[in-house]
Amino acid sequence: MNIDLITCSEVKSVEGEPGNFGVSLVNHPRYIDPVKCTGCGECARHCPVTAVNQYNMKLDDRRATYIEYAQAVPLAFAIDTDSCIGCGLCENMCVAKAIEYDDKERESAIKVGSVILSAGSKGYDPSGLDFIGYEYPNVVTSEEFERILSASGPYFGHLMRPLDREEPKSIAWLQCVGSRDTNRCGNGYCSSVCCMYAVKEAMIAKEHAHGELDCAVFNMDMRTFGKDYEKYYLRAKDKDGVRFVKARVHTITEIPETGDLVVQFADETGMMKEETYNMVVLSVGLQVQPDAAALAERLGIELDKYNFADTDTFAPVATSRPGIYICGVLQGPKDIPGSITEASAAACLAGAELIEARGTDIPKVEVVEEIDVTGQEPRIGVFVCNCGINIGGIVDVPAVKDYAATLPYVVYTDENLFTCSQDTQEQIKEKIKEHKLNRVVVASCSPKTHEAMFMETLEACGINKYLFEMANIRNQDSWIHSKEPEIATKKAKDLVRMSVARAAALRTLKEKVVPINKQALVIGGGVAGMNAALSLGNQGFNTVLVEKEAELGGFSRKLHHTIEGDDIQAYLKKLADEVTGHDTIEVLTKARISGFEGFKGNFSTEVTLGTDNEKRKIDHGIFIVATGAGEYQPKEYLYKEDERVVTQVELSDILEKKGTDGLDSVVMIQCVGSRNDENVECSRICCQNAVKNALDIKKRNPDTQVYVLYRDIRTYGLLEDYYTEARKQGVIFIRFDQDAPPDVQPSSDGLLVTVKDHILQQNLEIRADLVALSAGMVAEDTQEMSGIMKLNRNPEGYFIEAHVKLRPVDMPSEGVFLCGTAHGPKLITETISQAQAAASRATTFLAKDAIKLSAITAKVDTDHCVKCLTCVRECPFGVPAFNVTEKLIEINEAICHGCGVCTSVCPRQTIQLSFYEDDQIISKIDALLEAEGM
Repeated sequence: MNIDLITCSEVKSVEGEPGNFGVSLVNHPRYIDPVKCTGCGECARHCPVTAVNQYNMKLDDRRATYIEYAQAVPLAFAIDTDSCIGCGLCENMCVAKAIEYDDKERESAIKVGSVILSAGSKGYDPSGLDFIGYEYPNVVTSEEFERILSASGPYFGHLMRPLDREEPKSIAWLQCVGSRDTNRCGNGYCSSVCCMYAVKEAMIAKEHAHGELDCAVFNMDMRTFGKDYEKYYLRAKDKDGVRFVKARVHTITEIPETGDLVVQFADETGMMKEETYNMVVLSVGLQVQPDAAALAERLGIELDKYNFADTDTFAPVATSRPGIYICGVLQGPKDIPGSITEASAAACLAGAELIEARGTDIPKVEVVEEIDVTGQEPRIGVFVCNCGINIGGIVDVPAVKDYAATLPYVVYTDENLFTCSQDTQEQIKEKIKEHKLNRVVVASCSPKTHEAMFMETLEACGINKYLFEMANIRNQDSWIHSKEPEIATKKAKDLVRMSVARAAALRTLKEKVVPINKQALVIGGGVAGMNAALSLGNQGFNTVLVEKEAELGGFSRKLHHTIEGDDIQAYLKKLADEVTGHDTIEVLTKARISGFEGFKGNFSTEVTLGTDNEKRKIDHGIFIVATGAGEYQPKEYLYKEDERVVTQVELSDILEKKGTDGLDSVVMIQCVGSRNDENVECSRICCQNAVKNALDIKKRNPDTQVYVLYRDIRTYGLLEDYYTEARKQGVIFIRFDQDAPPDVQPSSDGLLVTVKDHILQQNLEIRADLVALSAGMVAEDTQEMSGIMKLNRNPEGYFIEAHVKLRPVDMPSEGVFLCGTAHGPKLITETISQAQAAASRATTFLAKDAIKLSAITAKVDTDHCVKCLTCVRECPFGVPAFNVTEKLIEINEAICHGCGVCTSVCPRQTIQLSFYEDDQIISKIDALLEAEGM
């Protein structure tokens, strides 16, 4: 409602100041009016001209009249004028009269207060590399392989190689194509995503294969540094048989008779080897699109040497031009969770400049008074969707519509090309009123994506939204039975009959409206907590910041400089001053959470203050968890037994206070406390910490010998430049195997470190004045917090987000958000953007005056409940509780998630889930069995 979507357009210029920008747009013609277009696909079906399908990476063709993909937004077709021959067929076939052959390029202007650049990325084009065989048909890029594996791709999800459409028996992945390569492509950075998507593609390829599939990933380092990424990598390696080969690929040649590919490579020892594969996938890196770089330059945004936006370490989403923010790969290489986090962070900073105008441009929706249909006989309307060809190309939609008209209580039926289109929504409203419908069934696609929209249509007519039912005849029918139209049609009738039966059993449900307490609570006063509090304060919300220590700063108080050279202590002082001096932020130090109750929008938290244990109650609408993490205290390598063994954090202290005096030789050992049986995950920060300290040592004393003993160097993104610089400065990197870790022994002449060199395949003994352990990170305070506030944790002790990719800063419970190292190990730059993202998500909640609580909640029949406490034990959210005073089970509907677990486990069936009550579910089962005569 408050988003204007302007497609086929690009920004020409941005003039003005923050809060008052004038943006000039160039609007390119699409030759089909997106407002009139219903997305039916008739134009494309009758178009006689084919063109190369760019969306499927040129692996198949599309029509000159086309839509990029089935879920495109807006769902409207366009005409490719480079391919169109102007025959006029599409115009003749278009019932909606949406074709506009005379559409022209034009310019327009809009006024905005802030600008966010999220221009995305482009996969590296390997055609200029003559040694990796991209000219051979069976050598494809990772982007092309993604489309091959996709159900909507050129081969409909079947694993095939392009040359002969045969299923491969062996596939090799080549990593770092277009990344970590200053010689051939100039992209010295790591693209951050390639290792994980190669693992993912190998795993999916194995799932799609009909027999044994040999998958080999040729790599320099496996950089699975994200949260739970290491577990996925180990699953692929240890359980699913994906081979990971440490190697440098020399050349790829084709065997002409078979199309197979010979991969020649140097293994870890430097020996040349070769293996033959049916197919090769090039894991291409990410780079900024040329037009995105040109746009940034037009707007006066400073770029780095790789054309990424040049941002400050402590302001990761702010560009060099005030009021213009950035997110996604244009800021630097990153994966989906990082992009989504930065998008919310950019929205937070942009929104802070617009708080005076918040909500002023949003149109007011007139609420229609609900019609009381209690006691009325069901009058059901059934609307069957063609969904373009998604459903109508398989299912006999007219037959389903006619069948629906014969079902009990059905008084009106209709079929539509796209039931979700705005035009059809208006038609449904008219039919509801005309035929006095009090129940509606839509037979179309997934309720997950469209149910809310159809419910709003009912509400616009004064019909309770819970008198709506969907039959998913696309995902559960036409897509599954695409080769069996008769079976698909029969199943569609079954699904519609079941939905109609349930619709007749539906009852009106009332949603409670509760006001939102517009105060926020932030738990943790480190970099994450302070940034989250400051961002909320800048949005105009009163915020209470709770910190257990006597001063703010958290673990960062022990740090000195970032790898980029920025002063962390100066930043902490500035940040703390801004927080403590902010009008809307209250800081409570020496404070701990001791009690908690309530629900989204209306939480109440008890805080214990100071040494006197004074109790204070804080009422708030949301809370953000930013409890942080600390450094693992090693039990390995003589730590705490020999003062010459320190952690990287302690080494940075030594360098800051004493420099390199007495340090002729320093050995650093990676993955201490990480990537082991006790802590499977990668701690993400350790490699850059080692490289940072190694460079500092070399800068202070170039003659000091520095050795880094590692398993995989994980300097992802732009950190790769520092790894490259360390090697140039003479830092020696030696790889060791997990099964043969280094050995550290004391001696009178220093510490003796023994490690097996992977090239020489012999043990090396290094004398060291100091051994620095790259200790991993461990979560702090999460066990206590988890128990008090009922927050879920993973086995490593970090709090769990709602969705690892799509909701990285939300927690499963609404109104609860997460940021910083309480979520998982991360750099300061990532912590700052995640804190701002959490504040942004919290702002979307706090900006409302009130919320509606879902009516889909569990209710207990206390008269027949035997108080067995099964529901109390089984509820994943801890909602059912035993009232000791009243001696009965209570379910707080305000915090019930409507998951139905308690309903399913109740042995006496005394708990019912509204909208999914027993009779409503049984009615569907009975309706299904009617056709079978059972």
